[in-house]
Amino acid sequence: MSPWRLSVAPMLDWSDKHCRFFHRLLTKHTRLYTEMVNTGALLHGAERRHLRFDAVEHPVALQLGGSDPADLAQSARIGVRWGYDEINLNCGCPSERVQRGAFGACLMAEPRLVADGVKAMVDAVDVPVTVKHRIGIDREESYDFVRDFVGTVAEAGCGVFIVHARNAWLQGLSPKENREIPPLRYELVYQLKRDFPHLTIVLNGGVTTDEQIATHLQHVDGVMLGREAYHHPWMMTQWDARFLGGAPNPITREAVEDEMVRYMQREAVEDGTPWSAIARHMLGLRHTLRGARLWRQVWSDHKLKVLPAADVARRAREASTEVLPA
Repeated sequence: MSPWRLSVAPMLDWSDKHCRFFHRLLTKHTRLYTEMVNTGALLHGAERRHLRFDAVEHPVALQLGGSDPADLAQSARIGVRWGYDEINLNCGCPSERVQRGAFGACLMAEPRLVADGVKAMVDAVDVPVTVKHRIGIDREESYDFVRDFVGTVAEAGCGVFIVHARNAWLQGLSPKENREIPPLRYELVYQLKRDFPHLTIVLNGGVTTDEQIATHLQHVDGVMLGREAYHHPWMMTQWDARFLGGAPNPITREAVEDEMVRYMQREAVEDGTPWSAIARHMLGLRHTLRGARLWRQVWSDHKLKVLPAADVARRAREASTEVLPA
């Protein structure tokens, strides 16, 4: 079974270490990714801030943003030294800020530069080097474009491609619009797997249900979910048993919340992290349950930041069990 069979996407400002700790309580085998980390941030001494993680997060991949091969190689070495299981290169982010840094989706127009960066990283580390990218940029809708990109980068030693099945429009759309407006074209991702059967091809983009995951796995090696998993995290409790050959996860929502409170307490002592910086990631835990809105309101109430996390948890549970109007 491919190590990339199921994964949670790198999401800027969302998939930080606290989010990944929470997700790991729900699924033991799904692959997790960091937010994109700019190589410049690592090379100028911000290692701990960006790379610290809990051992329970394994398997966990570090996503890098950058284009200079030497910088990528050095950043990859730093990531491996911190214990990451994979180094992933971002060739899919369409934001203007990322474009100004000459990386992200705009790199798809320079497959030779991407290949040089991949080769530099492959030569520098002994963990898998992977690439996350789009199926095209702007209004270029030819399959040949993404096929040639994958072929060129694969020759440099990349064996795993995570493919967001939309184009990235580099002008005129916000990052959010770039996740919604360019049409999904899953068939192009399926075709990549047919044309490159020796490569691991992972599909990303627009996947919202276990049934869709199962359908895509008939055509590709893996599926990556992002915002759907973040907003509706309880779906991940089914993944180990259904897709990853693991045992069913017997954990309850209450047990997850208790474990997160203990984690908040530990982080407050070890790193001075306020519980509110952690709790924001678990607000979808009770999605669809009676009292979920009241529970979220308590955990989102910044006026309660002065209270210990355990007290907030008690208030949240009390609020969630109040009798709601019919």
